[in-house]
Amino acid sequence: MRTIRILLTLLLFALPAAAFAQVRVSVRIAPPVIPVYEQPICPGDGYMWTPGYWGWDDGVGDYYWVPGTWVMAPEVGFLWTPGYWGWGDGGYFWNEGYWGQTVGFYGGINYGFGYGGFGYGGGYWRGNQFYYNRSVNNFGNVRINTVYNRTVVNNTTVNRVSYNGGRGGIEARPTSEQLAAMRGTHIGPTADQTRQRELAANDRDLRASVNHGAPPIAATARPGEFQGRGVVAANDRGANARTPAVAENRPGAVTAARPAATREAAAGRQATATRQASAERANHAMASNRAIEGQRAANAQGAHRTTEARNAQRTNAMSSQHRVQMAQTRSRQTAAHERSASYRASTSHTAYSAPRQTAMRESASRPAGGGMAQARPAGGGAKPAGGQRPKG
Repeated sequence: MRTIRILLTLLLFALPAAAFAQVRVSVRIAPPVIPVYEQPICPGDGYMWTPGYWGWDDGVGDYYWVPGTWVMAPEVGFLWTPGYWGWGDGGYFWNEGYWGQTVGFYGGINYGFGYGGFGYGGGYWRGNQFYYNRSVNNFGNVRINTVYNRTVVNNTTVNRVSYNGGRGGIEARPTSEQLAAMRGTHIGPTADQTRQRELAANDRDLRASVNHGAPPIAATARPGEFQGRGVVAANDRGANARTPAVAENRPGAVTAARPAATREAAAGRQATATRQASAERANHAMASNRAIEGQRAANAQGAHRTTEARNAQRTNAMSSQHRVQMAQTRSRQTAAHERSASYRASTSHTAYSAPRQTAMRESASRPAGGGMAQARPAGGGAKPAGGQRPKG
């Protein structure tokens, strides 16, 4: 299952995945290999090459290719240090590129065209002018006045792995000079570079799951121009241009001086490298697709569990509300019953008291000693004492 964690960290530059403080996304899937492509023609003086790279779209759970392009430096004397993916804390983290007075550490990734893993061999500043190395830059028929020719020698094994550290990653570590460059004054990507990335993120054809590691737009002559003559697609013909040790972009400029046997051997090595690169890209694309599909399935399962939990919460809330309503109803019924019982008791007491009060009034009207007073006989005198009747 894919784990996405948003971290705000400031790590030591001695770690391969380190950069300056930034919000970073941790991805459990390794990015695809760097595709093979040719560099588009430089538009003119002042433009500097920024290589393409794999970005991550957390919304769709997929990598997408940001085409390389020529851009203007934000300040005179500044060079571009490419970003790179680095392994750490159980995931791959993207370390954003930056502009600075010297090129810093970019993970040892071989982006080509002067960015062979360490430093930059494509040119340098002299005063207010940037001087281009013809051996690693493509000028076509464009006239560039500040040009020199110097072969860039690569002393390391050339590969197209796009991340540092972790399983199968580049095992490069920053030098003291690169650490110093990292701590220097930096400027983030320019507006043109940001626009290039945003356009790439919204282009479905540039997703790794769609193009299988061979994006149809691998590079552009100008930022934001994804159509026209300046667009270059990924292909196997640019394999030689991907290495730091390359010939000039003019056909035959260097190979003409080589012996025939050397040229044949070089051609054989190039053909072998091309076949290996194609097989590597296909295998990596298949593994990446399987991992992405697994991530999406895990995401769907997680979303289903979240929905079930929310439904359970709503059910519990409704049950609690129902219990409260039932308790209130019982309370109202109990109160009504109590009022009814009180009313019946009051009515019974009144009915009982009325005849009793009448009897009490009648009792009070009787003579003392009890019984009703009887009328005496007419002319009656006193009863003789001793009960004797009077004599006739």
